[in-house]
Amino acid sequence: MRTGSCLCGAVSFEIHGDLRPVLACHCIQCRKQTGNYMSATACADSELKFTKQDGLKWFRSSDIAQRGFCKGCGSVLFWKRDGSADTSITAGCIDGSTGTYLDGHIYCESAGDYYAITGGAYRKDEW
Repeated sequence: MRTGSCLCGAVSFEIHGDLRPVLACHCIQCRKQTGNYMSATACADSELKFTKQDGLKWFRSSDIAQRGFCKGCGSVLFWKRDGSADTSITAGCIDGSTGTYLDGHIYCESAGDYYAITGGAYRKDEW
């Protein structure tokens, strides 16, 4: 089991299963929300248990997905595609070791001009 939380502790959770390798998303929405690209892993919804969600706010960011963040401290926490049985979790909000690795980069054509894309096994211009 792994645990995670936002910066202020108003959202905390447990992950009771395997995590997907980390993907770095360079899409415009992720860049606007984080100020950079978003690095996220994912797990099955059935393996994600919220232990505190007082601060959890979901924002409909597009016609296919929503984003979860803490309404108190602003921590970016989740991305959820409509109809998916998995939830993406920002790698940085997981406590301690994630036990995973950077697998690749997506939406590379939207990458900012202020950084270089490095690491990972692949690069795609879409998901």
